[in-house]
Amino acid sequence: MGSRDRHLSADLEKSVRTQFSIIVPVFNEAPLIRPFLQHLRERAQGAEIIVADGGSSDGTAQLAAAFCDQLVESERNRGMQMNAGACVACGDILWFIHVDAEVPSDCLDEIGRIVDDPNVVGGYFRIRLPRNFVYRLTDSFAHYAGLLLRMRCGDHGIFCRRAAFIDIGGFPEVPIMEDVEFFRRLHGRGRVICINKRIAVSPRRYEAVGRMRVTLAYGLIATLYLLRFPLSMLASIYKRTCCRRP
Repeated sequence: MGSRDRHLSADLEKSVRTQFSIIVPVFNEAPLIRPFLQHLRERAQGAEIIVADGGSSDGTAQLAAAFCDQLVESERNRGMQMNAGACVACGDILWFIHVDAEVPSDCLDEIGRIVDDPNVVGGYFRIRLPRNFVYRLTDSFAHYAGLLLRMRCGDHGIFCRRAAFIDIGGFPEVPIMEDVEFFRRLHGRGRVICINKRIAVSPRRYEAVGRMRVTLAYGLIATLYLLRFPLSMLASIYKRTCCRRP
């Protein structure tokens, strides 16, 4: 490869890297963090990867450091962590992904296709849970109810333009539902598109706590949120019903 070609290749790579920034909020995810970041490198080649650690005590931050472009640390609060990651991001498109997800191989092409429309401010993916009646019910009901109520959680891999993120003030730094609040505000700034390609979501919380228990708890929390119950109450319900049993 000639000198000119090398410069063109470097410029192209830089252009891609500054177009997409992927922000991964984590807390005590030592077993998952390296395999996930390697997976992300393979599936989202050229994107900037930022890990936003919430004060992990199991070495997550140290394990992530060599496998991401930037590591930021903040207090343990998912909204605060994602905002910290967005503050250092270089990309024009910000994509927020959970560490227990599996993204589709053409994920960046899909996002790029969506944001080619200047009227689109952001979007999200559908999710895929393992084959099981409870999971299928959860997936289907949550998808169509979410379309109707304009509610999406972080599992769906929400992405947006940097300008829109700044315009709405980033994620609210609240104890729960920060992703839903952000998503609804994003809808107020322009079109938000669903990508039918699916992000595979780990069922680890369902398996650890109980499939039906978690499904019903999520439904209750969403209902109380729509009825404008205090977020502190919803966070308390989540902690009692959805956190892993000892």
